[in-house]
Amino acid sequence: MPLPSHRRRLAVSATLIAALAAGVAPATSAFAAPAAPAAPAAPVAPSALAALAAKAATSTAPTPTPDMEGVTAALNSAMANGAPGAMARYAGPDGVRTRTVGVRDRVSGAAMDTRARFRIGSVSKTFSTVVLLQLVQEGKLALDAPVDDYLPGLLPDGRITVRHLLTHRSGLADYTDDMFNNTVPGFEAVRNRVFSYQELVDLSLALPRTTEPGVAYKYSNANFVVVGMLIEKATGRPVAEAYERRIFKPLKLRDTSYVHPDTRIEGLHVRGYLHPDEEGGALVDSTEQTVSWAQSAGAVISSPGDLNTFTSALMRGRLLSPAMLEAMTTVTPTDTTDTRFYGLGLRRYDLSCGTQIFGHTGTVQGFYTYAFSTRDGRRSLSAVANTSNHGSANTALGGTLEAAFCGKKPAAAPSSRAAASPADAGLTQLPAERDLPERH
Repeated sequence: MPLPSHRRRLAVSATLIAALAAGVAPATSAFAAPAAPAAPAAPVAPSALAALAAKAATSTAPTPTPDMEGVTAALNSAMANGAPGAMARYAGPDGVRTRTVGVRDRVSGAAMDTRARFRIGSVSKTFSTVVLLQLVQEGKLALDAPVDDYLPGLLPDGRITVRHLLTHRSGLADYTDDMFNNTVPGFEAVRNRVFSYQELVDLSLALPRTTEPGVAYKYSNANFVVVGMLIEKATGRPVAEAYERRIFKPLKLRDTSYVHPDTRIEGLHVRGYLHPDEEGGALVDSTEQTVSWAQSAGAVISSPGDLNTFTSALMRGRLLSPAMLEAMTTVTPTDTTDTRFYGLGLRRYDLSCGTQIFGHTGTVQGFYTYAFSTRDGRRSLSAVANTSNHGSANTALGGTLEAAFCGKKPAAAPSSRAAASPADAGLTQLPAERDLPERH
């Protein structure tokens, strides 16, 4: 029987609210993905309708219980795809849950340990962004000012703004594409090298521009090298001191550090193993390195617990003003999947259950990392596998997100074979993000 007209209006309104909250809209809407890859994407900002939908959702639906069996399946799949070990730490209203598989050290055979520290790669970009946005709050920088206002003559194009750097829309080429084109020899060539920021910028400027400023998203480590330079110019101090004073100490992140150019990871830590480009080649222990080729784009060291604390505190507003956090979480699409977006130094993933999570992925030689939290900061997950240059392991590790934040999926049809991957276990997988060139 047809619904009465007032009930039809309510049903349509509820559907529209939910669609807007999830970032889904008709193709004619300003929220739709661009038809041409080079066209600027319209920002998807939080709105009153989205807030209303989120409130309605939380009032009618309980928070999903994390599917820790699914998390373990994803970790095992990362191992099956070349990682010596993997681990995940979930923190939510009902406490902390951890899972580990495999080893953190292939020589000693020491088991993976969620208390251990590791290189977080491009998750460092979110740390750098928080520091820079704090400086914006203090009036020392402006998001839409040209970089040339603060670092005169550094970049040949005076149209590149601070915001363009944070959103990967500057057009600055990623010098790591060439640097690691031949993965292991490229890594060994820079393992112990100490670069200046200027040297890294020069490597980028020697390459063709990828896009005009502001036109399209194109991930580049060069953007966050310049962010590091802006931080040091505005503070007059090394970026390590800015991290320490503005994030590490206030949040009591005792396992988090920026030791560039020291090559060591002190204390209990995970060893990282790099896959060579040749199929079946021996893994290379890549633990000790300066990470000078990345610096403020990827040289932070942390632990699962500290990453949970950081992403949760960020989303709860402990590090930025409401206006600045709103700016950071205002996102644009990075591809045509309608599941992945980028704000200011921050990724947003839209999961299959409708949950939106914010954080960053990390790739550095020997380590894949995911560090994400819900927008209210109540639930967070950090996961790591101690390998890299093997994209299937990275994709498998991403299966921890669906399991942790969406909970157990409805039982699939019986199968005669055991689950060998997150997909087999009923988990939805997001395609792996690219922070460094991947060969497999």
